Amino acid sequence: MELKLYDTLTREKRVFTPIDPRNVRMYVCGPTVYDYAHIGNARPVIVFDVLFRLLRHIYGPEHVTYVRNVTDVDDKINARAAERGISIRDLTEQTYKEFKADVAALGCLAPTVEPRATEHIDEMKALIERLVQSGCAYVADDHVLFNVSSMPDYGRLSRRSLDEMIAGARVEVAPYKRAPTDFVLWKPSKPGEPAWPSPCGIAAPGRPGWHIECSAMADYWLWTKAQAGLSSAGLAHPHQFDIHGGGIDLVFPHHENEIAQSRCAFHTPVMANYWMHNGFLQVEGEKMAKSAGNFITIHELLKDWPGEVIRFNMLRTHYRQPIDWTNKGLEQCEKILAGWYRAIGDVEPAEVYRPFVKELCDDLNTPNALATLHVLEHQALVGGKTTVRDEPIMYSSASVLKASANMIGLLFDTATQQQKRLEAKKGIEPTKIHSLIEARAAARKVKNFKESDRIRDELAKMGVVVKDSKDGTTWEIAR
Repeated sequence: MELKLYDTLTREKRVFTPIDPRNVRMYVCGPTVYDYAHIGNARPVIVFDVLFRLLRHIYGPEHVTYVRNVTDVDDKINARAAERGISIRDLTEQTYKEFKADVAALGCLAPTVEPRATEHIDEMKALIERLVQSGCAYVADDHVLFNVSSMPDYGRLSRRSLDEMIAGARVEVAPYKRAPTDFVLWKPSKPGEPAWPSPCGIAAPGRPGWHIECSAMADYWLWTKAQAGLSSAGLAHPHQFDIHGGGIDLVFPHHENEIAQSRCAFHTPVMANYWMHNGFLQVEGEKMAKSAGNFITIHELLKDWPGEVIRFNMLRTHYRQPIDWTNKGLEQCEKILAGWYRAIGDVEPAEVYRPFVKELCDDLNTPNALATLHVLEHQALVGGKTTVRDEPIMYSSASVLKASANMIGLLFDTATQQQKRLEAKKGIEPTKIHSLIEARAAARKVKNFKESDRIRDELAKMGVVVKDSKDGTTWEIAR
């Protein structure tokens, strides 16, 4: 099945052709670990987790490498550690641990590799020295800066004019810069900040700029370390990989600068063959900001909503479109998932539904893919069966629904497990519920409707909804 992905660089949807099908490689910009990640940070984590799952489905799990970096040296980290009165290492370790727990609760697979910036300082320094030696960077006042004029098509990714780039970069006014758009690759450390011996003969200890971190880590893990597993096709494209992803806010200057650094250092026509970016997220129709009182962390959200509900809500909007995060949307997703769990019961997953995969292969069209699961739900509720490919073999719609949803990180529980989770969360004891329902049935039998209604009200206060039908009485936990 043909996979098409929208490439930010060319502004078109392109058929995905990996450099080496035996070793498909993707790099995604990860967290800066200074505080809890907010719900906007969750979007690229979930989006590229779905892409990772899809690539594994198409090429095989052993043939896909997903690298998501961890920025653990940064001005924000230094400031937060000082504010809290703890060491930088303690802050980054704690925050990274919290981030991993939060995204795991959202149903995300761990990337193949999660390199930390502080573990790749040598690679960054080597890359910086290559750029200086080639005339693409220069040393000034204990800084090393990239010379933007050395990159003829700088700005191609963001399609910005020189004036727009100067304004957009909010560049530091510094006398040692040759041009306003030149950006820092290395800078001297202030007292108390992390510091390493500097490259290029600079005597003062220093630390890397943000942009060089990703260029160095991407090249190390997706070229240097990957060479052993690449075929001749892959080896023919040195220092290049397949997909680079991140939020739309990273297009400029971060990704623009990554391209400039990597291409100029290694003299390659491209850094990555496909550049993918997810759209912005706003909350209840407004831009998320602490000043607006609508700043939501993943950690806070998980206290009120299951990770599966959060993930589902994120996937209902196409990844390239803006998303409006609302409580109403979460409530709708919780109801839909409850219906899907009723439909699958406790079945084991079968094969993945071909129409579902086809929609995902159209630039991760998750809204359309989810629509195919609604069709399977309706079939499953009546005990229907379906084919998954162009073959006569029939599978239960419930098992196909589960397998397909599993592919994008949903419906890993059974209906029974879901029920027990809800009971535990609400402190409900099933034996007590059954006892009350039996007492209510006895009251209804002798037409003591006052007592029957009293028991119904008591159950309602406990968070239990009673449903009467010609087949008897059932109950479920109120949502």
